[in-house]
Amino acid sequence: MDILVVEGKHDYAKLKDIFNGLIITTNGSEISKETLDLLKNYSKNNRIIIFTDPDYPGERIRKKITEVCPNAIHVFINKNKCISKNNKKVGVEHADIKDLSLALANLNIVSNDYNYWDLNKLILLDLTLSNESKKRREYLAKKLNIGLPNTKTLINRLNSFKITIEEVKEILDSYAG
Repeated sequence: MDILVVEGKHDYAKLKDIFNGLIITTNGSEISKETLDLLKNYSKNNRIIIFTDPDYPGERIRKKITEVCPNAIHVFINKNKCISKNNKKVGVEHADIKDLSLALANLNIVSNDYNYWDLNKLILLDLTLSNESKKRREYLAKKLNIGLPNTKTLINRLNSFKITIEEVKEILDSYAG
């Protein structure tokens, strides 16, 4: 069975009609030990799919769950696709059903045996320590649909999702700055 982990009841309400499986809410960024234990237990026989908001609390939840469920599958949605109508909030609950369905179709499966990427490779591709690096990381992350990571998180995600240097170079070749 697939188990989708979301942040709150509004995310649950938005996704319940398009996700075929169990949905568990974390009740925000202060995810409880009980919820983490439950997910760890479920992960023994089920796929855990993490779908949190594209913001700092969402990343914090994602990290906590990944610590107890290292093989969790990740779903990301671009921040600009889930902004509230008054432009004051960001969250899965504010996205269109079509965008949520597309995000769920693009699952990122984690691998723990791929360790190609490191800081030196990101430096060579101007993905860190340059004036354009943040914009280049954002462009790459958007094209790969892996959230908006800082340098360390980008290294982890590129390795975790087995993204090759050829894929990265091809995307960066289309970067216009």
